[in-house]
Amino acid sequence: MVLRRKNFPEVGDIVVATVREIFDFGAFTTLDEYNNIKAYLPWSEISTKWIKNIRDLIKENQKIIAKVIRVDNSKGNVDISMKKVNEDEKRKKIIEWKRAQKAHKILEVIANKLNKPVTIAYNEVGWKLEDRYGEIMKGLEEIAKNGEIALKEIGVPEQWWKLIIEEARKHVEEKLYEVSAQITLRSYSPNGIELIKKVLSLPIQISSEKGIKCRVYTIGSPRYRIDIYYQDPKKASEIMDEIINEIKFLADNLGLEFNASKVKEK
Repeated sequence: MVLRRKNFPEVGDIVVATVREIFDFGAFTTLDEYNNIKAYLPWSEISTKWIKNIRDLIKENQKIIAKVIRVDNSKGNVDISMKKVNEDEKRKKIIEWKRAQKAHKILEVIANKLNKPVTIAYNEVGWKLEDRYGEIMKGLEEIAKNGEIALKEIGVPEQWWKLIIEEARKHVEEKLYEVSAQITLRSYSPNGIELIKKVLSLPIQISSEKGIKCRVYTIGSPRYRIDIYYQDPKKASEIMDEIINEIKFLADNLGLEFNASKVKEK
């Protein structure tokens, strides 16, 4: 379940609907984000292609992504269209829907622990996060990262703070950006293997000191790869530059041949 502030969608909104009844002329659905109000899906709005049997494309209890094409608030009538939703809109809506569901579950857990209805959690927490960050889940991600600061700024009552921070940090996965580099190390010294191992231990040491995740592995001697993961892509790139510079300095001092290049940032 997901709650919205308004009781009815607006024309042009992309919505999640559940197919309830199918007829030859169309189907009746309920809108998952709007307290399951009914919406009509005309036969002509199901597909841009000619269809012989409406049931070839939709089934009862199937969830669909649709665009609102008509709203009559006075009568409570809503019409929707599947064919007017493009693939990009559909993809974005699915992502938004999954994030909204996750946010709802977090708010529901917090409300239950405080013996409050989930509607109160939305009023005192959820809508304030949405106003500030544009999306409740985005707000919970900020809370997971910044704790009380993110809550004070938007006026969330203090009784919610401890539980919100706990649940946000428990359920929000921190996004890490990956930066990779490929290096080449050669040594013609009798103890060359030991010298190369010493150089390859440097990225792990630097990463450990900075509290970031790092992997170093061979991709076929004398070529090696370094992967680092960090919350900030710009900072991750800067750290990789620092690692490469430190490796070069050590390799030069040990008499090793060395070159490096960044191969991936994502």
